[in-house]
Amino acid sequence: MISKSKSKRSLKILVLAGGISHEREISLKSGRRVADALLDAGSDVVIREPDEKLLSNIKKDKPDVIWPCLHGASGEDGALRDILALTGVPFVGATASGARLAWDKAVAKILVAQAGIQTPPSVTLPKETFRELDADGVLKAVTQTLSFPLVVKPARSGSAQGVTVVKKADELSRAMVDAYVYCDVAVIEKFIDGTELALSVIDLGSGPIALPAVEIEPVSGKFGYQERYTAGETNYYVPARLTKAVKDRAAKVAIAAHEALGLRHLSRIDLIVDKKGTVWFLEANVCPGLTETSLLPQAIVAEGSKLGEVYLSLAEAALRQR
Repeated sequence: MISKSKSKRSLKILVLAGGISHEREISLKSGRRVADALLDAGSDVVIREPDEKLLSNIKKDKPDVIWPCLHGASGEDGALRDILALTGVPFVGATASGARLAWDKAVAKILVAQAGIQTPPSVTLPKETFRELDADGVLKAVTQTLSFPLVVKPARSGSAQGVTVVKKADELSRAMVDAYVYCDVAVIEKFIDGTELALSVIDLGSGPIALPAVEIEPVSGKFGYQERYTAGETNYYVPARLTKAVKDRAAKVAIAAHEALGLRHLSRIDLIVDKKGTVWFLEANVCPGLTETSLLPQAIVAEGSKLGEVYLSLAEAALRQR
C-alpha cells in the first residue's frame, strides 16, 4: 500500500482549477474532488482560478502547498508551473521542464524511445509544413510508410480531443483538420490493436511506484472525450485482465517513461498491449483527471488506499522537496 500521511499538523493547500483551456469543466470537477478528499483528510483547502488575481491570492492565502488541477495547455504545458516556481510555494506534480517534455506528444515519444521503450512509429506534421507542401502528396508519402489503420492526434492536447482513428485514405485529410483545431502540430501514428491500459505512477520521495493497471474497454470501441467523462460509456477493469507477467512489464514501462520524462509526484502513463504481449507507450499525463470516472483515483482505491490520505501524502512530498 502507499505510505500514509504522518503529518501532525493541518496543511493549507491551494487547489487551482478551471482555467481557459478546452478542458476547463473537467478541471473544475477534478479540483472539487481533490479539495473534498483533502478536506476529509484534515487539510485546510482553498480553491482558486488561475486568473489575473492568482499571484495576489497566493500572497493573501499563504498556502503551504499548491495543487494544480489544471488540464490542457493552461496547466500542463509548463508555463504556469514556471510562475508557481517563482512564488517559492511548493506545488504538486511535474516541474515546468518535465511538463513541457510530456505535454508535447512528439517530444515525449522521442525521449521514451531513447530510453528503450517501445512506442508506435509516427510522423509529426506542423500545420505550416502541411499547407506549404503538397498536402495530398505528403499524406500519400506517409501512408506508403505507415500502413492503415492510423491514429491522428494533436501533438499538444488532452482528453482525446481532436483524436481520430483512420482506417482508409479518404478519411485522413479530415482527421488532420480535426487535429489542427486543437494544435498547430499533428502526430500521425501507427494504430496498435490491443488492450488499452492506464498506469498511474506515484512518487512520495522514495522512488516511483506503479499502481494497479486500469484496463479500458469503451462501449463504443473508442475512448474519446465523452467515453472518458460520462458514466456508463466505458467499462474499467482494475486490475487489468492480463497475466501477471504482462502487468509487471507494463508497470516497468510506466515507471521508465515517468523517469525518462523527468516527472515527479504523480503521472498517468497510457499504454497499449498488443496480442503478442508487447507493451507500447502512447503518451504521458502530468495532470491526470481526478474526477469520479478518472483512472488514477480508480487505481488508488484498487490498491487499497484512501484518496484523501494519498493526496495529502503527495502534498507533503511536495512540501519536503521545496
